[in-house]
Amino acid sequence: MRDIAVFSGSAHPELAAEVCAHLGVPISPVRASRFANDCLEVQLLANCRERDVFLIQPLVKPVQEHLVELLLMCDAARGASASRITVVMPHYSYARSDKKDAPRISMGGRLVADLLVAAGASRVLAMTLHAPQVHGFFSVPVDHLHALRELAAHFRQYDLSRTTVVSPDLGNAKEAAAFARLIGAQVAAGAKQRFADDRVRISSVIGEVAGRDVIVLDDEIAKGSTVLELLDRLRELGPRSVRVACTHGLFAAGALKRLSEQPEVLEIVCTNTVPVPADEHTDKLRVLSIAPALAEAVRRIHNGESVSALFDAPATE
Repeated sequence: MRDIAVFSGSAHPELAAEVCAHLGVPISPVRASRFANDCLEVQLLANCRERDVFLIQPLVKPVQEHLVELLLMCDAARGASASRITVVMPHYSYARSDKKDAPRISMGGRLVADLLVAAGASRVLAMTLHAPQVHGFFSVPVDHLHALRELAAHFRQYDLSRTTVVSPDLGNAKEAAAFARLIGAQVAAGAKQRFADDRVRISSVIGEVAGRDVIVLDDEIAKGSTVLELLDRLRELGPRSVRVACTHGLFAAGALKRLSEQPEVLEIVCTNTVPVPADEHTDKLRVLSIAPALAEAVRRIHNGESVSALFDAPATE
């Protein structure tokens, strides 16, 4: 591929390298350093002039460090006369700040979107945003991918004749229904109330789960409090088996260990949009790669082809 430059921030270089391997292009080097006063400095060590520049950086812990690094990369590419700057953001953590549901709080999802555009981003490629309205926070084009095809390809190895996909809440029910259609399953949803970031209550599950094989599907798992609460409700209803799936496996504060200790959970499936914590390990974990999907989207953006066509047919193994 000609006239393309792909740079990676420090958040997830392994994913960036895998994307470049699928594209058949080298990953361009980046130098990040600090001034004596602790300020970051970023230098792109490859020519950007009149090139189609892609910056790969999920916003993961430490989120603020990686965000500032990404902003500086955008500014550096703009200052180097890049013809177009596409931010490839597999995980947009500020998407959770998507509404003003309490007095005097900021809508971080919109603010950070404005910062990225102000820094020079001319396009954004994102994966499974926390809420669909976040797409509209950006004043530049957004290509919004999801990982349902990759997840569906994985679960097709099982007998799905008695399967129900369960969303932990009604907000994620639309995505759960789309996933259920891909694998030919039923769908159900939990009735959830959130009292704090890590304190939720699910009063009931709407849909048929008794005696069925359940796939719990969420967009991300951080502390795992929502999924653990849902497992308590499911346990009362008596499913035949339970598997847990998500796009962004953040697994903060020992969440992966707590989930894997649940005896009814046979498998925990996520993608590599974010790096799985190095100190977390369980034989129940399966990590699927979304690098081929990201690479194909990058190729289509570069060539001016349709990205929405990626969703025309489900992936098969």
